[in-house]
Amino acid sequence: MTPSQAPWLQRLLQVYPALAGLPREQVERELLPAARHVEAPAGTPLFSASRPCPGFPLVLRGEVRVARESAEGRQLELYRVGPGDLCVVSTASLYGSMPMSAQGQTTQSCELVLLSPEGFSALNEHADFRRFVFGVFADRMAELIGLAEAVAFQRLDRRLAQALLGHGPVRTITHHALAQELGTVREAVTRLLRRFEQQGWVQLGRERIEIRDAAALRAHAGDAPRG
Repeated sequence: MTPSQAPWLQRLLQVYPALAGLPREQVERELLPAARHVEAPAGTPLFSASRPCPGFPLVLRGEVRVARESAEGRQLELYRVGPGDLCVVSTASLYGSMPMSAQGQTTQSCELVLLSPEGFSALNEHADFRRFVFGVFADRMAELIGLAEAVAFQRLDRRLAQALLGHGPVRTITHHALAQELGTVREAVTRLLRRFEQQGWVQLGRERIEIRDAAALRAHAGDAPRG
């Protein structure tokens, strides 16, 4: 394939400036042979969890939703990939030579360029592209850490506050037992209890939790569902 046979190439270089710095001969030798132009309607699956990465998606138009699905069929959206963005699940899969850890599906009519794994590897030899990939990777990882904290702690901390109330000024219970009651792990409960202690809401002892500020706990537990 030559640049004249790839009318999407100029738009790709505009949307992904890190590619625009490549010498023309490297674009023709490394990028074009490894690229496949794809147009997909909304709802098109692009990759699946536990499968090899089919290629590295560079989005020109539209959006790709990346999500993790449980065995029961429940989904947790991790992030969305738009024009100029990168997919960190694909990145991690290609760098680690391991199966995909999530699934990707278009949310709307989408136009993208799919780089073969070999093409992605070749482009990573160039410093500008590598810096771009790792920069986006770092931003996405920060977002995912925030998501993980929200899922693991934001709702859990309200449930924990509720579980501490209604047992008098002291609740005699181990962190492990409290974690089992809440359906989580001991480490998460311990971390939240220490946060509560730092805020002056509780005083922690051996297999006991003394309530120091019940009003603050009630206010914090206000959004937690009962039962």
